[in-house]
Amino acid sequence: MKSIISGLHLKFAEKTWNETFQLVRRCMDRPKDESKPCQPLVRSLERLQEVVTVSSLNTMRSRLEMIAKQQGMGFHITEATCYLTADLFYLEVVLLPCGGVKELKVAPHGGFPVPSESLLQPLRSKHFAEFSGKLAGLFTQYNIPGDNESKLKLFASLQCLGKDLQQISHLPRLPMDSDPQADMINNGRIGCLIAGKEDSPLKIQFYITPTDEMKTSDLQLTDTETVIQAAQVTVGVSDVTHMLQMASVIPQPPQLDAQGFPVFLTLSEGPHEALPAYFLLKLQPAIPMMLSFVKKLSHITDVAIPDYDLQWAPLPKLLMRRSNSHGDEQDIIFTVPLPGGLRHSYILPGDAWEVPALRGTVMDSVPFTHPGRVPALLDLLRHQCAINTLLRSCITSQCAGTDTACDLHFEVLPESETSFSVTFHRPDADSLGVLLVNIRGLHQITCTLFGAGIGDASLDEYLSTVMKRFMSVPITLRTLYSKLEKITSAPLSPGRPATTEAENDHSAPSSTAVTDTNGAITTLSQSAAVPEDSFSVSGSSCCAISVDKSELSELLPEIKTSPDVNHYPFDPVGVFSHWMTSSGQLSELI
Repeated sequence: MKSIISGLHLKFAEKTWNETFQLVRRCMDRPKDESKPCQPLVRSLERLQEVVTVSSLNTMRSRLEMIAKQQGMGFHITEATCYLTADLFYLEVVLLPCGGVKELKVAPHGGFPVPSESLLQPLRSKHFAEFSGKLAGLFTQYNIPGDNESKLKLFASLQCLGKDLQQISHLPRLPMDSDPQADMINNGRIGCLIAGKEDSPLKIQFYITPTDEMKTSDLQLTDTETVIQAAQVTVGVSDVTHMLQMASVIPQPPQLDAQGFPVFLTLSEGPHEALPAYFLLKLQPAIPMMLSFVKKLSHITDVAIPDYDLQWAPLPKLLMRRSNSHGDEQDIIFTVPLPGGLRHSYILPGDAWEVPALRGTVMDSVPFTHPGRVPALLDLLRHQCAINTLLRSCITSQCAGTDTACDLHFEVLPESETSFSVTFHRPDADSLGVLLVNIRGLHQITCTLFGAGIGDASLDEYLSTVMKRFMSVPITLRTLYSKLEKITSAPLSPGRPATTEAENDHSAPSSTAVTDTNGAITTLSQSAAVPEDSFSVSGSSCCAISVDKSELSELLPEIKTSPDVNHYPFDPVGVFSHWMTSSGQLSELI
């Protein structure tokens, strides 16, 4: 064997790299197994081409051929032009004698070649890894399942869908946010629609978290990345046939309904095809969703969500995994740093979130068959994203240890599929307080504070505005603590006698008092904005926490503020049962 290797070294010592490439390629053209090339030879050729500088026409051709084969594409040469081909598109690359790239075009099936700057630049700069990645995305964009006839029909149907979505996105509407980008993404009927091109897929951006620009002088966001939730519009395989459009389903000129949406034709009223496929919103990134929301998706689209690949777990666990936290452990205490050196600790008791109704799964795609379903789908996805954002603001990769000192401690408990409560020790009284957060939609988030001596609707309105502005539980609770601390330090108003909690209990016979483990009396009272069928205290002489309207206008000058009504029928007995069952944990935290 040593003599054979030595002979090979001597034989090829004087040969050029190009001759070596040609030899490896000839060996690859004659594999023992005709179904696949010899993998050692493939790896050898790839390694050779990665280390050799591309400085000639032949070396650039070889590199493009290798990239095409890696993507499962065909490769053809005509003089100085290379063609990378797939079923529904091809790339046309014109090379220079020195190995440079003169131009690059992408042509969809039946269309004319169009220049692609996004693919040209990395190839011209010889950043082959970046070029290969972009080509993989392009291949995925055109990777439509089925035989050739079905592929062509699905490709045509997908183009009709894209044109209808663009019509919906261009319909006039009133802006709701001062930031044009955030307004388009969060409030647009189709979000921010990025029209598909020959070299890029049709994409919808439909949810964005608050950005670093959303700051005021006294409320600063923590250092978090802005996340834009998007969805690529494509097609997927179905076990059953579905009717898909082969023409626009929006009559011309469009007629609008009361909500400003066009009146759509049904699929049976226009040209259509029955195909074993459906349209897909491929979520980027995937979204943890609760069971009830997954069922609502199917109800909106009339398309069954395949459940054989879905894995169910409590929603906080799914959010913990996406935050690189210890998602498989129970009752982890998360540490959340805030500006000014403050540190909050949050605990989400595992047992409380284990109920079946609060279990969820990670959705990476949503099937549908009609463009008229997309606005309702996006609203539902935004609703789930709002819940996830608020819960994730309490979940960090930092877990409180024995040597971690935190200023404030909170317990987050579920109250329903769209609401949760935050229990804490009040700074102005030796008792517990509860902040109920109700998320009825992306723009319907209300906060209601329960506790002894709290009965001013303006505080609930203020907290709701802060929560909607920053989409952060820690920021909102820091604001709440600042308000409560002002009560402790503020002197009594002239002419108003000091009262004790015991006196307040006698003056408000309709209130409910519960003694906690420390013997303190806690009285719940709800703001005047709560419906009559909810628990409330009237006539209490406890000191009220008031928020001037000017504070709201300073905080959000561009948002119209109005008193939020709590539509959630809150059960104080349920909250106290949470307190009593978890009192051991709270006593350790407090």
